[in-house]
Amino acid sequence: MSKTNWETGEADRGAEYEGPGQQTHCSAFAAAAAKRLDVYLLRPPEHGQQLLANAQAKWLGGSEAQESGWQEIAGAQRAQATANSGNLVLVVYANPDPHEPGHVAIVRPSEKPAEALERNGPQIIQAGTHNHNSTTVGIGFSSHPDAWPDGVRYFVHKL
Repeated sequence: MSKTNWETGEADRGAEYEGPGQQTHCSAFAAAAAKRLDVYLLRPPEHGQQLLANAQAKWLGGSEAQESGWQEIAGAQRAQATANSGNLVLVVYANPDPHEPGHVAIVRPSEKPAEALERNGPQIIQAGTHNHNSTTVGIGFSSHPDAWPDGVRYFVHKL
């Protein structure tokens, strides 16, 4: 159970609550954004909010996601260009420890030079340990040392 409603971001419980699920959830944020765009992404109630990013990463690589319109794309430059053209692009990291959370963020449009993409990755918006309206994959995924640059995958759903 979470302190935050996955669809609205509003608190489900009082500010004094300190139990499990008190932090923000990157995966719930991504699912809510996708839902607003009328795009299905694995979400509650099909999967709980705990460890949802790992489940989303696995789901995105499967046939159900492909049938829903998701496709994997290769590389930071292609991910940024695809987001710049108005599509929903996710960057995901599945934690190899199934008991620890992964991470997911939305690639947002940005006209950054190729060398900046290579150094820090695409521009993203995310919820998580730190919420960002605009940061890079390198910064946003920094709490997962194995994520950037070689542990992340990119997926697109054309809008």
